[in-house]
Amino acid sequence: MHTILLTIDLGPLWLTFKLAIITTLLLFIAGIPLAYWLAYSRSKARFVVETLVSMPLVLPPTVIGFYLLIAFSPSGSFGIWLEQWLDLRLVFTFEGLVVGSIIYSLPFMVQPIRSGFVALPENLMEASDLLGKSRLTTLRYVLLPNIKSSLLTAAVLTFAHTIGEFGVVLMIGGSIPDVTKVASIAIYEEVESLNYATANDYSAILFVLTFLMLLLLNLSNGGYFKGLWKW
Repeated sequence: MHTILLTIDLGPLWLTFKLAIITTLLLFIAGIPLAYWLAYSRSKARFVVETLVSMPLVLPPTVIGFYLLIAFSPSGSFGIWLEQWLDLRLVFTFEGLVVGSIIYSLPFMVQPIRSGFVALPENLMEASDLLGKSRLTTLRYVLLPNIKSSLLTAAVLTFAHTIGEFGVVLMIGGSIPDVTKVASIAIYEEVESLNYATANDYSAILFVLTFLMLLLLNLSNGGYFKGLWKW
């Protein structure tokens, strides 16, 4: 592995992990309240929201990337508004990759956390309500500590999924070195150029790291690290 790292351009790898870290952190912050609402809300709108959240699981990534490209295009009304009022361009920029990754990886963060909330006994919230605790206090000190495995699963799956993105990042970001050229794009370009050895080096790194992350997740959920981390 050390030899491989010395022989390839590390730029796409660093950009990939930077994108995965930022996407995971932002989705972790946004995903908890969204998952909480989906789990406990009685609004009929939750079925529509849940459907929208789940759509990236079944839609081809290029479809999502295409519509994001159209929506954020500098020639479109929304793209013009973003640039004029927020000084923000999302097409062929790293910021655009972050937005696209958040949308594409949303179900991988929200669904495990929602499942964790749903699996909790109802008497936990009822007891907290009887004690006069606010919903925020109940969430922070009662619910979240009891779904640690779901939170860990959501974070690891989101991170790993972001690392493997291709269609969305290609459509909205293209391949600009040190800006939008992530590892999956680098692999594709090396294969197109018949540089199979370099493509294999990139692929091997992503394969090993993803395998280790999922292995640690499974070991953790299997109780091998029980008691090593506490809130």
